[in-house]
Amino acid sequence: MPIRTTSILSLLAVSLGAGAAHASSGDAWEEFRADVSAKCVAAAESLEDVSAIVDPFGTESYGVALVSGKPKGGQGNVTQICVYDKQTKAVELGGEIGAQVIPASKP
Repeated sequence: MPIRTTSILSLLAVSLGAGAAHASSGDAWEEFRADVSAKCVAAAESLEDVSAIVDPFGTESYGVALVSGKPKGGQGNVTQICVYDKQTKAVELGGEIGAQVIPASKP
């Protein structure tokens, strides 16, 4: 009889752990997206009224976002590609792409 109780408790522990891992996974992806957005927006120092559209999961190694805004002292809107290294959490921005190439508007 003790073996059966141990088996039931083990099964219960595993099933509860799986549910917690699943929930934290969703939370982890939300945290990832928030970090990519915040760091990409902060890196876009040459822009005003900045917004970011984050790829929900990125690639295996990188987070990716499109950062849009108005150039400081300029006209119109531009978009920059932001790459976030998942290991170091560092970001890099590409050059400004004008609205004639990508319609840059806030989501």
